[in-house]
Amino acid sequence: MAAPARELAPAAKRALAEAAARRQALERKAAEAPKELGGRGGQDPARYGDWEVKGIATDF
Repeated sequence: MAAPARELAPAAKRALAEAAARRQALERKAAEAPKELGGRGGQDPARYGDWEVKGIATDF
């Protein structure tokens, strides 16, 4: 038998709302960025300051 769902604490609700706002801001920023012509698909490979290919990160 599954346990009944608990009410979230106000701090948890606030954290979830802040995370959703950050996610929307990142999506909005990505949509406004110029599109790369002839590049590989997916997100900007240098978004964290290094490049990654197939999950392997390299830093020049």
